[in-house]
Amino acid sequence: MEMLRDGERCVCELQDELDAAQSRLSFHLRVLKDAGLVADRKEGRWSYYTIAPDAVAEVHAMSVALEPRRGVVPILRRGRCCG
Repeated sequence: MEMLRDGERCVCELQDELDAAQSRLSFHLRVLKDAGLVADRKEGRWSYYTIAPDAVAEVHAMSVALEPRRGVVPILRRGRCCG
């Protein structure tokens, strides 16, 4: 994701910079694509990847919403969990 921060990158560039096997890089890019965090496009035999800004904004908003509230002491339950 950091490497895509400045814009679209060819998979060959990512592979060179990461010194990663094509199969390993493809797996990770597929996971990011399936999660909706990156988009790809094909041009000839090359694939180009870019960050999906709406998805990243949604993840950011969710992360901010889940931050613990300041000054709130969590309630500790006594006894067994769920029981």
